Amino acid sequence: MSDLTGTTWQLVEFQSSDDRIGTVRPDKPQNYTLMFDASGRVAMRLNCNRGSGAWAAMPSGPGGGSLTFGQLAVTRAFCPPPSLDGQLARDMEYVRSYVQRSGRLYLNLMADAGTYVWEHPTQ
Repeated sequence: MSDLTGTTWQLVEFQSSDDRIGTVRPDKPQNYTLMFDASGRVAMRLNCNRGSGAWAAMPSGPGGGSLTFGQLAVTRAFCPPPSLDGQLARDMEYVRSYVQRSGRLYLNLMADAGTYVWEHPTQ
């Protein structure tokens, strides 16, 4: 059982390792959420779209470890720009590890391509 099971997160920012991209923050963070359920399924809100798929984590220490997502099934509505829905849906297959620190979840892409930063949604 992973420490991610049963948790819900809201996107804070994407930190690219490419200086041309830098840090990208969603204009409405509440429109990007990630929920890990105990059956190994993930449910995502991707702005005006939804996504779901499988997830698997292998903790390697306190608050971190490997993480992979299976292929996501994603709705294909056109979200008005600026929107991170397409980028986020594409990038999930490249997530390889996670770290939880100071109330945030960091999803690290393979080959140091960048990091998605999430936090628990505020009520």
